[in-house]
Amino acid sequence: RFNFILLRENVGKRKAQIAAIRQSSGDLVLNVDSDSTLASDAVTKLALKMQDPGIGAAMGQLTASNRNDTWLTQLIDMEYWLACNEERAAQARFGAVMCCCGPCAMYRRSALLMLLDQYESQFFRGKPSDFGEDRHLTILMLKAGFRTEYVPDAMVATVVPDRMGPYLRQQLRWARSTFRDTLLALRLLPGLDRFITLDVVGQNLGPLLLAVAVLSGVWQVALTTTVPWWTIIMIASMTMIRCSVAALRARQLRFLAFSLHTPINLFLLLPL
Repeated sequence: RFNFILLRENVGKRKAQIAAIRQSSGDLVLNVDSDSTLASDAVTKLALKMQDPGIGAAMGQLTASNRNDTWLTQLIDMEYWLACNEERAAQARFGAVMCCCGPCAMYRRSALLMLLDQYESQFFRGKPSDFGEDRHLTILMLKAGFRTEYVPDAMVATVVPDRMGPYLRQQLRWARSTFRDTLLALRLLPGLDRFITLDVVGQNLGPLLLAVAVLSGVWQVALTTTVPWWTIIMIASMTMIRCSVAALRARQLRFLAFSLHTPINLFLLLPL
């Protein structure tokens, strides 16, 4: 029941998507990354959500299929839970999920056909864009007046990096996409709910403010040889509050261990 489209050369995810969409005939298009496995009822649950004609795209909940491989994959699995059930779930309350992720996202084909030319012709620094497809396509949906949704019981398991090097490269790609497409979405924000605007601004200013706090602490140590206890206590307190809330909401004590992600964030992700 499947047609396989073999392109003559590797043209990247975006052009492969476009080739498939243009040859499709169904009302709905499902995007699944090659390293992802859907639950048997995931397509049904996404399709039920898409019965509303005002919805242009919907994504499912991500988990790490290799969660138990290393300490890092366990942290990433918790990171995915937080991204889906805090960030995406909150944005979905206002019908404006800002990024329907590639491992499992369903789109309305009629909406896609309206946007394909814009999607295909995106340039970044004078060159055709070759990253950030999921976020850019989601923002195009929102700009076209469609809602984007999150379906928490449409489960999909995806392979996550089990070593720090690949994880940091993945995070760099995602960060580039986030900052670039947030700039493209600035004109969109006034038309969305003010809480979405606050969320997007906070996501982008948060790392900058955290970097300023860390640098000021290092500066204090260098100039005065005193420990910046106030900065340390504040970051530790915010970490434990966030992890405790997640543990309570997920009813899983393992989320207290997500505090181990803070040093990775401070000393690896922020400089990156």
